[in-house]
Amino acid sequence: MKNHEPNFADRQRASAKARQDRLEKARAKAPANDPDFAERQAARRAAAEAREVRAAERKVARQADAARKAEEKAAAEAARALDRKAEQEAREAAAAEAAARKIADEAERKAARDAKYAARKARQK
Repeated sequence: MKNHEPNFADRQRASAKARQDRLEKARAKAPANDPDFAERQAARRAAAEAREVRAAERKVARQADAARKAEEKAAAEAARALDRKAEQEAREAAAAEAAARKIADEAERKAARDAKYAARKARQK
């Protein structure tokens, strides 16, 4: 009597029973049945929220640092612009002084030349 070969219906029943056994085994292992599962989930949520808070704080700190650096850069650029302007004004003042000195020297030389010329003319008379 052991010559019995399983037919399609037998194989189908065995497959359905195996599926049902696997499903029951998976349900038994489900995290919802674990008493510590809720605690672990709450701890994970708390850790994730703390991580998000720290990330937001870092982002705010980076933005504040970037704003501070931009402000410092703008102040440094303004100081450099003032220095360049002061240097330019000093160069212009030096150039104007040199031009005035040159004109004064030329006038002095002309006066000396004219005085020599007048003295020579006075001697000739």
